[in-house]
Amino acid sequence: MDKIIIEGGNTKLEGEVVIEGAKNAVLPLLAATILPSEGKTVLRNVPILSDVYTMNNVVRGLNIQVDFDEDNKEITIDASGDILDVAPYDYVSQMRASIVVLGPILARNGHAKVSMPGGCTIGSRPIDLHLKGLEAMGASITQNSGDITAKADRLKGANIYMDFPSVGATQNLMMAATLAEGTTVIENAAREPEIVDLAQLLNKMGAKVRGAGTETLTIKGVTHLKGVDHDVVQDRIEAGTFMVAAAMTSGNLLIKDAVWEHNRPLISKLMEMGVIITEEDAGIRVQADTSTLKPVTVKTLPHPGFPTDMQAQFTSLMAVVKGESTMIETVFENRFQHLEEMRRMGLQTEILRDTAMIHGGKELQGAPVMSTDLRASAALILSGMVAKGKTTVTKLSHLDRGYYQFHKKLAKLGANIERISED
Repeated sequence: MDKIIIEGGNTKLEGEVVIEGAKNAVLPLLAATILPSEGKTVLRNVPILSDVYTMNNVVRGLNIQVDFDEDNKEITIDASGDILDVAPYDYVSQMRASIVVLGPILARNGHAKVSMPGGCTIGSRPIDLHLKGLEAMGASITQNSGDITAKADRLKGANIYMDFPSVGATQNLMMAATLAEGTTVIENAAREPEIVDLAQLLNKMGAKVRGAGTETLTIKGVTHLKGVDHDVVQDRIEAGTFMVAAAMTSGNLLIKDAVWEHNRPLISKLMEMGVIITEEDAGIRVQADTSTLKPVTVKTLPHPGFPTDMQAQFTSLMAVVKGESTMIETVFENRFQHLEEMRRMGLQTEILRDTAMIHGGKELQGAPVMSTDLRASAALILSGMVAKGKTTVTKLSHLDRGYYQFHKKLAKLGANIERISED
């Protein structure tokens, strides 16, 4: 079991950092490669993450050829042969996002059997919106012994209104609709950049998807799709994590190839705090002096609101800013677990249901802490950089789901950090 050790207190991040392709984009893109019955699909700029290996195995388990060239960060997928309609339990059970294979398998084969996906430590993520949407498109769905079975000779276009703009449900239904008969309209759809990236891949394959990035998606079904080449969009959450890291260490950091528009909600709050952020040809530069930063109130919302995936990291920044900041979490009901760990480091916070009051500006002390989820892992590491003394972060399996060589990137920027194996 690995652990990360940080000697903090005087860290100031400076230099430039390259971010990876987006984890939240590549997983549904891999699910989409199930759809083409002709040719191969090549995904480029693929992040080397444990979740990617898991999704590769989910797709591979459908009798689809999947080759991962890690040196070039490329995955080649050939789904042109006959594919199976049962997703392998061993891998589906490991990752919540694997439910997005249900729509593509059903659309391609007319039948799909997928195990209920693995749980999530940051709260419930019900899949009822996925199932209701597929039923509206004519699918017959049964749940038995932990499995979801869906049947439809061919899905039919439908008008679907989503009660909540779920990213996963939007992706699942969008992919299913590409091979449906007729036109599907999804209202109150998710609008994240990862939705736009998926639509771009599908349209390259021959699909007819309009409205990606808005709250209304229109998909006109086609009879077949073909394999294509596609570059995965940059990871806005990794970029945002380094923006916060620069701000809380009074740093000067260039995040190369970061997309301003994708990070606009975060950038707005950082600038409200007093962080200097400028757009350059090579990316986004972040400069700050923590002694001059002001407390703020943040409320997480579906895109284009403040992303819940940046909540934990931003609370780490709030902890070093003098005064009382407020974080309101509206997306997941159990996403303040990292604050309990940060109390061990001296954080003063009060949590009442969906609201955390952060009493910032108090000196943090290094301590042994344990990751509770993916973004909490990053938040604890960032806190360790500014805490006085040694911080040890364990349970790094969460970190490896979404950050590639995170400790090495931070070390290159000036952090005193190392990752060691306890074995």
